Amino acid sequence: MSEPAQGNAPSNDLGQAAVAVRDVWMTYSSPEGADIRVLEQVNIDVQQGEFICIVGPSGCGKTTLLNIIGGFQAATRGEVLVSCKQVHGPDPRRIFIFQEGSVFPWLTVRENVGFGLSNQARTERERTVQHYIEMVGLSGFEAAYPRELSGGMRQRVEIARALAADPEVIYMDEPFGALDFFTRLKMRTDLLRIWKQHRKTVLFVTHEIDEAIQLADRVVVLSRRPATVQLVVAVDLPRPRDPDSAEYLQMRLRILDAIGVSLRTGLVSEDAAG
Repeated sequence: MSEPAQGNAPSNDLGQAAVAVRDVWMTYSSPEGADIRVLEQVNIDVQQGEFICIVGPSGCGKTTLLNIIGGFQAATRGEVLVSCKQVHGPDPRRIFIFQEGSVFPWLTVRENVGFGLSNQARTERERTVQHYIEMVGLSGFEAAYPRELSGGMRQRVEIARALAADPEVIYMDEPFGALDFFTRLKMRTDLLRIWKQHRKTVLFVTHEIDEAIQLADRVVVLSRRPATVQLVVAVDLPRPRDPDSAEYLQMRLRILDAIGVSLRTGLVSEDAAG
């Protein structure tokens, strides 16, 4: 169920990777001139259609890593390959769903979902937009503006817009973090349902261990900063996953122990606290 950290080697050798992170390091300079090491020797291979969740201690660099993979930041050292081509910046074939949300408030649901489809003929574009609006359960809200929607509905708009663009990869940075508990549970279910239909390659950053186990094919656990891949857990449980099963609880405990959180003692290590 779990794989050890891989050091300088890729974390998976199942074949040609859809996304390959090769020996990525990231160092910042502080205002005082000191080096702040954030990532070291990070290696991850993601297969086509795989759902990968990335977890780790608070402040370890999960979002930084996703920004590097998505092309929004340049690594100090190493490279990221998508379909064997080096990433040099953002690409419309790879969609990023940000933590804070990025729907356009001046556009309706229909216009948001259709944004980026200007290369399609009008009839085709309308058909594509309506298909994804229906898929995410927003039929009847086509003319609504984001301010008229709940947080969960706005996230559905983002997912529909991402899918409508037919990307190779979808990057998601804690997309449900601002939602209440019950809406978050519903969004997990909806996301899995949609992912099963399209089988897009997904990299999903979360601080919720249960969210990672519920969603992922594999969970990549980062160490404290400077972060490297500490553990990879293959979640080979049938979906929907039973959080009370022995296998589920064992995975949860193993991930929490790797991060530095002990449910046995109720203590959080300094590493996990960041």
